Amino acid sequence: MRTFDLSPLYRSTVGFDRLFSLMDGAEAAPGYPPYNIERTGENDYRVTVAVAGFGENELSIESKENTLTIKGAKQTTSEQNGEVLYQGIAARAFERQFQLADYVTVKNAVLENGLLHVELVREIPEAKKPRQIPIGNAQSNASAKPQVVENKVAA
Repeated sequence: MRTFDLSPLYRSTVGFDRLFSLMDGAEAAPGYPPYNIERTGENDYRVTVAVAGFGENELSIESKENTLTIKGAKQTTSEQNGEVLYQGIAARAFERQFQLADYVTVKNAVLENGLLHVELVREIPEAKKPRQIPIGNAQSNASAKPQVVENKVAA
């Protein structure tokens, strides 16, 4: 539990709010770009990221170990048709990371209507899946006599 209050410092400083939030331990998770995580089947998942304004060549998806990383970097164009009076569409670079469970792999990715859909599937190896062990009855085990294997050494 915190024993000191940093709120008076927020009023008297400009530009250090992130530093104080780090010291305070109350930094919120970044909210850009927004995303959804959906379960589409027993072992199927979909991560949907809103990437309006980004093209396929400006996005990259990387799956390494148990981390899925989606990066976007807007390519700067020097030609503009006019002066921007208000810019409400964010075009800043971003990086989103998602921790994946064991045996979850990326199946494919599709960019459609400003939404990036990343399809994931969990494929558990056969050796790791639970299996049923049949239970035999005592009578069938008693009737099956063990075979004796003799090993004779040639002299």
